Amino acid sequence: MSFSARRYPLVLWTIVPLLVSAPAAAQDIAPAEALFNQGLADMDAGRYEAGCNALVESQRLDPRPGTLFTLAFCESKRGRVATAVARLDDFLALVERMPPAQRARQAERAAAAREERARLAPRVPELTLVLTPNAPTGTVVTRDGRALGQASLGVGLPVDPGEHVVSTRAPGGPAWERRIAISEGEKKQLTLEVKEPPRAREIAPPPASGGGGEVSSGRRAAVYVAGGVGAAGVVLGGVMGALTFGKRSVVAEHCGAGIGDSREEACDVTGFDATRSARTTGLVSTIGFGVGLAGLGAAAVLYWTEPKQDGPVVGAARAAPRWVGAGVIAAGPGATVVGARGVW
Repeated sequence: MSFSARRYPLVLWTIVPLLVSAPAAAQDIAPAEALFNQGLADMDAGRYEAGCNALVESQRLDPRPGTLFTLAFCESKRGRVATAVARLDDFLALVERMPPAQRARQAERAAAAREERARLAPRVPELTLVLTPNAPTGTVVTRDGRALGQASLGVGLPVDPGEHVVSTRAPGGPAWERRIAISEGEKKQLTLEVKEPPRAREIAPPPASGGGGEVSSGRRAAVYVAGGVGAAGVVLGGVMGALTFGKRSVVAEHCGAGIGDSREEACDVTGFDATRSARTTGLVSTIGFGVGLAGLGAAAVLYWTEPKQDGPVVGAARAAPRWVGAGVIAAGPGATVVGARGVW
C-alpha cells in the first residue's frame, strides 16, 4: 500500500490528536501544530527534507503518536530507511502501552506501521566498526559526530544509506577520520585505525648558571686551537734546529769554537755571520719547541679533563669548568723558560 493511499489518517491526526504522552506546555501546542501542518504540506510537495525537519521539531514541542507515525513515513520517503524503521518501532511500542480503548483507535495506524516496517527492514544497511585490540584504553569512537560505547563496536548496527563519517581519538592523541559510503541492504565492516599520542620528547636540561653549554663548546674549540699552535711550534722548532745544526761546521771552520763560545773576535767575517745566524735560529728553534710542547700539552689536558655527562646534570652538580694556560718566556739569547698553570 502506497503512502498516498494512506492519506486518510492524516486528516484525522490534525483533528483528533491523542494526548498519550506528557502534556506539552500551552505555549508549545500552537507552534507544534503549525509545524505539523507545514511538514504535511512539504511532504505533499515532495520536499521531504524540509517536511521531516518540521515534523521532528513538532514532535519535540508536543509529542503525539500521530506526529511520530507521520514522521516515520516521511523518513521512509526521503530514503532514511534505518531512521524510518526506528520511528515505526517507537510508534508500535507506544501503541502497545496504550489502554485498550486507545489502542483500538490506533489499530489501522498500527497495521500500516507493521506493513511499512516489514517492507523497509530488508533494505536497512548494517555497518560494523571494529577497534584493534592494541588501541589505547579510553579511545573514543564516533560515527557522524556521536560517540559510540564499547558495546556498539564489533556489532552490525543499522545505519541510513549514504555517506558516514567515522573517527577515533586516543587520549592525548590526534584524531583519525574516515568517510564510508553504504547502500541500501549492504553490510560493511570497517577496521578503525588509531593514531598514537606523540611521545614525550627528551628535553635536554638547561645549562647551569654561567652558560655550561657555551663553556663546553668553547673548551672544545680551545683544544683545537692549542693543538694547532702546538703542532706549528714543533714544526718551526724542528726546522730552525736543523738550520742551526747545519751552521756548526761553518762556525767550527771559521772560528775555531762552538756556537756558544762568546769569543767572536776569533772568527773571521764568515764565521761571525754564521755565529750570529746560528744563535738566532737556535733561539727560534727553542721557542718553537717550547710553544709546541706547551700547546700540545695544554690540548691534551683540556681534552682528557673535559667533563663527561652520562645523564642530566642540574644546578651545582654540573662539573666546574677547567682551564689550562701555557706560556713561554725568553730569558736570554741562549735560554728559554716554558711554563703552564691551570685548574682541573
